[in-house]
Amino acid sequence: MQKISPFLWFDNQAEEAVNYYVSVFKNSKITSTNRYDAAASKASGQPENSVLTIGFEVEGLGFTALNGGPIFKFSEATSFVISCEDQTEIDYYWDKLSVVPQAEQCGWCKDKFGLSWQIVPKNLSDLINDSAGMKAMLSMKKLIIKDLKNPK
Repeated sequence: MQKISPFLWFDNQAEEAVNYYVSVFKNSKITSTNRYDAAASKASGQPENSVLTIGFEVEGLGFTALNGGPIFKFSEATSFVISCEDQTEIDYYWDKLSVVPQAEQCGWCKDKFGLSWQIVPKNLSDLINDSAGMKAMLSMKKLIIKDLKNPK
């Protein structure tokens, strides 16, 4: 069992979000689902038999998603980094996850559930090791590897 794992708080879209993430990431699966019983439903205000928590794995990393109500929202203070092999992989994840154009900057994007992602080449630190590479990255939304390798 994983010692530390991300726990994601949703209003009422945990099941929808997990199904979406499992469809985006090839090596992923749902591992458990717990539903609100009558007592928990009454205490929380969530519908009886709706998802309370849903466990899932993405690339071997275990997550738990909770339908906890509208109290807490995601922010850019927490994000998940996707280290990509090439531009094709960057483009794939960007197309699947980025839906908030005003949140796009330096490889960061936000998905339809408000979760922030950093979609980067696996060798990003090498590509931005000098001021030209860093300057190029700072001017981008989605990262373009060839432009990081040969900054203008």
